[in-house]
Amino acid sequence: MAHDHEDMVWRRDAVEQVLDARERALAARPTESVSLDQIAGRTLASPVVAQADIPNYDHATMDGYAFDATDDYPLTVTDVEIYPEDEPPSIEPGQAVEIATGAPLPPEANAVLKREESEVEDDQLRGTTLEPGTYTYEKGSNVREGEQLFAAGERLSPIDAILLGDLGREQVDVTERLSVGVLATGTEIHEGRQSDLDSPMLMGLVRSWGHDATYEGTVPDESDRVTDAIADLAAEYDVVVTTGGTSVGHKDYVIRSLADLGTVEFHRVRVRPGKPIALATLPDAVAFAIPGKPLGAHTISTLVMRPFFTGETALPAVEATVSTDLAMGPDGFEYAVPVTLTDGVARPFGHTDSPIDVYEDTFDPSVLSSSTRATRADGFVLTETDLTEGEPVDVVPYASVER
Repeated sequence: MAHDHEDMVWRRDAVEQVLDARERALAARPTESVSLDQIAGRTLASPVVAQADIPNYDHATMDGYAFDATDDYPLTVTDVEIYPEDEPPSIEPGQAVEIATGAPLPPEANAVLKREESEVEDDQLRGTTLEPGTYTYEKGSNVREGEQLFAAGERLSPIDAILLGDLGREQVDVTERLSVGVLATGTEIHEGRQSDLDSPMLMGLVRSWGHDATYEGTVPDESDRVTDAIADLAAEYDVVVTTGGTSVGHKDYVIRSLADLGTVEFHRVRVRPGKPIALATLPDAVAFAIPGKPLGAHTISTLVMRPFFTGETALPAVEATVSTDLAMGPDGFEYAVPVTLTDGVARPFGHTDSPIDVYEDTFDPSVLSSSTRATRADGFVLTETDLTEGEPVDVVPYASVER
């Protein structure tokens, strides 16, 4: 079915523009040095290049006996045992030396016979036939000197501390966290007649993505006040995130205000729910305008805004099958269908056989986008086509895009 929103962009194109905005923002960021226990969620300011081979010597990966695998049994066991802290001795042809896991191999040794596969009698060693390299961690096999292991702009996680530590780094330079001002628009919210459900969620996302978020209150649906509030926040924060007022109604002033203050890079992405998101470049800040319906706000933020803060575009997913036939709406959209996931079966949330009855045969993102109960889903399925009962699908867990 055709639609008349030709100015909308596909998600992949929107994400490319978001990543471009991120690159520009990072290029201007100050940097700071942090210890390895503080790197989680931080963004590297410069590449990390290995200054030496790792490991810088061959060592054993099993307790046992080290020797030249081209020698024939029996081998004479020396009276020396090598531990990780030792300098390895030399051995003669036909000799073997007892060795502990992690200990350096003698220069002449190229294999380790596991202790449980060995037999020693009167200092004579016999065991299974080995190939050179068996149970050894060879010099330079992990990292080569001059090899780039991390790129500038990469977002670090706790596991990265292992390799960085092995590279001899005690600290790394990272960009300072982005400061984010969150502003809720809407007269009904400003006057307290309706709760602001989006701002706490959006601030939580920004913080889980490694940056600082501050709630800057509300503003009514008045053109001048919306423009002034965004301008004030853009002068104070690196990023402005607004909620509500992103559609095309008479009182939806946010997009018009962003256009007056800077350049709207895109407005409306071919994703439902969450379509009327916008990205704008302002003189001193980047702005994201997020639609006001809570589930739609979360969905489109994790799909489109997340790459700006994390640099990550992958959508980690788990495999499942669909519990029921489900038609989508008009063509030309990606639909993010919330689902619960039980024993490998994805059940569309909002379907008549789910905890809330919103639709039966055709997915209804408009109503579901406003449902706070729908946040009890486990994740969502992205699809441009109808779903068929038993069809394999990828479920994107909410948890995987919230970090």
